[in-house]
Amino acid sequence: MMGFGGSGSKKEKSGELIIEDITETAEDLLPEAQTEPAEEGTASEPEGRIIIDMHHIVKRYFIGQPNELEVLHGIDLQVREGEFVAIVGQSGSGKSTLMNMIGALDRPTEGQYTLDGVDMFRAKDRDLSAIRCLKIGFVFQTYNLVARTSALKNVELPMLYAKMSPRRRAKRAKELLAVVEMEDRMKHMPDELSGGQKQRVAIARAMANDPALILADEPTGALDSATGRLIMDIFHRLNKEQGKTIVLITHSPELAEETGRILTLKDGMIVGSRKGAGHP
Repeated sequence: MMGFGGSGSKKEKSGELIIEDITETAEDLLPEAQTEPAEEGTASEPEGRIIIDMHHIVKRYFIGQPNELEVLHGIDLQVREGEFVAIVGQSGSGKSTLMNMIGALDRPTEGQYTLDGVDMFRAKDRDLSAIRCLKIGFVFQTYNLVARTSALKNVELPMLYAKMSPRRRAKRAKELLAVVEMEDRMKHMPDELSGGQKQRVAIARAMANDPALILADEPTGALDSATGRLIMDIFHRLNKEQGKTIVLITHSPELAEETGRILTLKDGMIVGSRKGAGHP
C-alpha cells in the first residue's frame, strides 16, 4: 500500500526531537532498518525491522502521594514489521494502560520506548499528535466516527490533519473503502450504518496515512459473532496481503488464537508468550 508523506524536515535541539509541521515529517519519521542478524547455527528471529521496542516500561499514577499506584511493572516488548500480535488479559491486568503506552496516548513513568525508529522519550508533547497521525492507525471498540460526517469524509480526516490535498485525500479514501468493501456506502452518515459497517469505515480510516502500526482495542467487542468474524477477516487480509503490522488488544482467547503471537498480561506484567495459529 502506498503512503502519502511529504518531503520531511525534523530538527534536533538540545537533544530533543522537534516536529515543526506535520506535513514535513513523514519522510523523516521513516526509520532506519532495525534488524538483527541471526547467529550461525541458530533459528533466525522473525524477519522485519522492529516497529515496537519497549524496555522496562513502568507506569505509575499519583506519584509521590499516599495512594501512588504502579500499574505496569517493567514491560519488555518487541513487535516486528508484519507481525500480528495479540495482547490478552483479564480486566485489571493493565491492557488498557499498555495500549495507551504503545499508542502514544500516555507516557510511561520509566523505561525506553522506540516506535518505528522514533524515540518516544525524546518526543515532546507537541510531537505526539503528529506521531500518532503518521505512524499509528487506531481501531476502537466504539468506532469513534465523527457524527454527521460521511464515511468518505471520516476516512479522509487523518489525511486532512496531514494536510494532504483534497483530490488525493478523496482518491485515497475511496481506495481504502473499497478494501473494506464499503465503497457503496461512502456517502452514508454513521447513523445510517450498522455496527459492522462503522467498524469497517474505522479500519479504512486507520489505514489512511499508511501507518507503521494498526492498534486495535477490542475491535469486535460491540459486534455480534458473525460481524466480528468479518472484521477479523479484514485484519487477516491486511496482515497477510499488505504486510500490515497489527497489535490486537483483546480479552477473547479465541480471537487471540488467530494471531501469530499471543502475549498474556497479568497484574501489569507479561507472564506468557506463545505462538498462535495465525489464521481463523
